[in-house]
Amino acid sequence: MIRTPNFSKNPDGLLPVIVQDAVTKNVLMQAYMNQEAHQKTLDQKRVWFYSRSKNRLWLKGEQSKNYLNLVAISYDCDQDSILVKVNPEGPTCHLGSDTCWGESNALSSIDFIKTLENVIEQRISDEQKNSYVSSLVQKGINKVAQKVGEEAVELVIESMDNNEQAFLEESADLLFHYMVLLKAKGYSINDSLAILEKRHQNR
Repeated sequence: MIRTPNFSKNPDGLLPVIVQDAVTKNVLMQAYMNQEAHQKTLDQKRVWFYSRSKNRLWLKGEQSKNYLNLVAISYDCDQDSILVKVNPEGPTCHLGSDTCWGESNALSSIDFIKTLENVIEQRISDEQKNSYVSSLVQKGINKVAQKVGEEAVELVIESMDNNEQAFLEESADLLFHYMVLLKAKGYSINDSLAILEKRHQNR
């Protein structure tokens, strides 16, 4: 069943809207929409609200230029609240913070891993000649596996020295190439994590 918002549920014709960053999944702000703001959001792919204090429609970012670009919109089971997923162009709060709760909207380390994995997958599928990942994978699985082995050896060497920065950089190189190998073989890092999780549960 396709859900649609029911603006007639409230006498003022307004429904609460939760705005979520489509990438970080963080909640950025809460506001209200009426039917016209909802339609403008769908038509223009930028988020509109209805201001209860000013009694008018307002485009988020109309003064600050910190627009909220629409990625997806959905409605709860009672059709009386709206979830809007966006790509924000700058801070969301009018006070200058990333969110209206004063929190950072930066990617967590786990979220960054997912983002990096998506980039690797895109590079492989695009087969771009100027892409390091694409060119490496096109040389075959054996070449990718060989590169992972080389990075592992370099990490072992650096682990026996006292250069912490070099050790961490080699760790990052190994992780990156391991993720490339996983994707080249049709797997995700989640497949490896699932095995670790299962082992942990069976302890």
